[in-house]
Amino acid sequence: MEFDRFDIDGPVLFVPNRHRDPRGTFAEIFREDEFRAEIGDVTLVQENQSISKPINTIRGLHYQSEPRAQGKLVRVTSGAIMDVAVDIRPYSPTFGQHIKIELSAENWYQLWIPAGFAHGFRTLRPETEVIYKVSDYYSPEHDRGIAWNDPDLCIDWELFGQHPVLSAKDRAQPALGNLFPLELARVVTGHSALTQPMVRYGISAGDR
Repeated sequence: MEFDRFDIDGPVLFVPNRHRDPRGTFAEIFREDEFRAEIGDVTLVQENQSISKPINTIRGLHYQSEPRAQGKLVRVTSGAIMDVAVDIRPYSPTFGQHIKIELSAENWYQLWIPAGFAHGFRTLRPETEVIYKVSDYYSPEHDRGIAWNDPDLCIDWELFGQHPVLSAKDRAQPALGNLFPLELARVVTGHSALTQPMVRYGISAGDR
């Protein structure tokens, strides 16, 4: 397994070493010892799976609030997604900025999104299946979200005029400024750090 980091501190891209022969392909997808050596003292306690039938389905932006914040290890087993993680750590120099990267059944990438980030994705193909492990159990009373199209986040979902498929819940999520007004004011006044894209894997990092 190879591990690559971003200009925004926290997320990590897992790139498995794949072994091919005439039968097909094999790779170690997850090893707890390597995961802990790279990420730290984190235990993954629950695994979730979603299947999104239409292309341009957007799920997110979701997170759990403290003390039940979740880290997520996301992978795609069928289809492809544009995966997005937004830094919502209150005192982070990159608060409000985001990364995005394509995860697909072909590239086998996995994205580690630590606690303190909001997560969402857009499906790039029909019948896309996403599986992700999390570091805490689902807690309905700590379930939170941010509007996928909040203009303060400057996320280019690359819809090119197409309409996304959204749940009623995600259509009604609040803006970042409604949840973190003091933190957003600090960023708008010019105290946020800029990020640069990570070209090797086609990753882009959003700035304001």
